[in-house]
Amino acid sequence: MQRGKNYKKRLELVNKEKAYSIEEAVDVLKSYPQAGFDETVEAGGKLGVDPKSSEQMIRGAVVLPNGTGKENKVLVFCGPDKEPAAKEAGADYIGNDEIIEKISKQGWTDFDSCIATPAMMKAVSKLGRFLGPRGLMPSPKTGTVTENISQAVKEAKRGKVNFRVDKVGCIHAGLGKISFKKEEIVDNINTFISAVNSGCPQSLKGKLIRTFYLSTTMGPSVKINL
Repeated sequence: MQRGKNYKKRLELVNKEKAYSIEEAVDVLKSYPQAGFDETVEAGGKLGVDPKSSEQMIRGAVVLPNGTGKENKVLVFCGPDKEPAAKEAGADYIGNDEIIEKISKQGWTDFDSCIATPAMMKAVSKLGRFLGPRGLMPSPKTGTVTENISQAVKEAKRGKVNFRVDKVGCIHAGLGKISFKKEEIVDNINTFISAVNSGCPQSLKGKLIRTFYLSTTMGPSVKINL
């Protein structure tokens, strides 16, 4: 793959033989020549789990202390009794059967988070094949199937990140913007790592996170020593 001049300049700043501390890695990312937009700080890692085993399926959510740096559009599936709470909490879209039909027939996905009451899940489950691969399907494990709609919406708006190990055992998340202060980025990263580790299955032998990398949207990755 042919790389641009900006990427090559960034690559010169990374020692590929070194495993950096989180603080050192953030310094490297911040030293990259700037792109034309505020890049996301991306985290990715290889987990020591068997993703085919239900006992070792790592999935969860975490509210980043300093947010994600982007506006999070929230869709809520609920009955009329929960609509006032959803609206007051800041939900961008509220509905039920009409929106379900819009998603299934039109492929509408102008939202970043999806929350549902337990009573709505029978209808929402019809969207599983469409929302699931996009990471938008409500789930009790991520706190997005709940009676407490107000709290769920507020958490999503504050910067809640969902994570799930993929079919090859890797995990990925955006943890803020490169324009954040160093301390804010480091805090977000440590919070994310703690959340992933908290889901470590008892049957796992050895470390859960085997390798871990940080990068920016357009930049090369930096290996982290955890």
